[in-house]
Amino acid sequence: MPDILVLYYSRGGSVARLARQIARGVEEIPGMQARLRTVPPVAAVTQTAAPPVPEDGAPYVERTDLAECAGLLLGSPTRFGNMAAPLKHFVDSLGAEWASGTLAGKPAAVFTSTAAQHGGQESTLLSMMLPLLHHGCVIAGIPFTEPALSATRTGGTPYGASHVAGADDDPQPSEDESVLARALGRRVATLATKLA
Repeated sequence: MPDILVLYYSRGGSVARLARQIARGVEEIPGMQARLRTVPPVAAVTQTAAPPVPEDGAPYVERTDLAECAGLLLGSPTRFGNMAAPLKHFVDSLGAEWASGTLAGKPAAVFTSTAAQHGGQESTLLSMMLPLLHHGCVIAGIPFTEPALSATRTGGTPYGASHVAGADDDPQPSEDESVLARALGRRVATLATKLA
């Protein structure tokens, strides 16, 4: 059964919960399954070893996950309008995969979470697309044929799924955010079946 790789970094849990909603959407497409993976944190002290694979949550990504996937969804919290350092560190290490075309022709999409409505969601999503374009991915967004995109008062953009944690840092996606995350998962999985 083809896998769609849902690769993310999450510190507070919001992006991880959005990833699980996306995975649900992927698995609504017959014959497709989601492969949830995360990246380890990075430290300013280079002698610090990477922590062990988390006891709960997704295991750390391996390069074989990229080679074996039929599509990719990339998620990160916003950091001043850009993806978080741990995910960027991993993406920056993919020179061999870029040179060999590991992701070329595969559908891909992005997702994020912010503390505030205007916390940089769209710029983060757009900046996350840039390396995917360099890898030759076929970029997918959320079309306005998804009714929740026009109705949401929380997260969700045409550039990708998103979540607004708010002042209380609530990691739970709203109903609209969950609906749009599942729609994005379905969209990438559907495109993967058509491109296969």
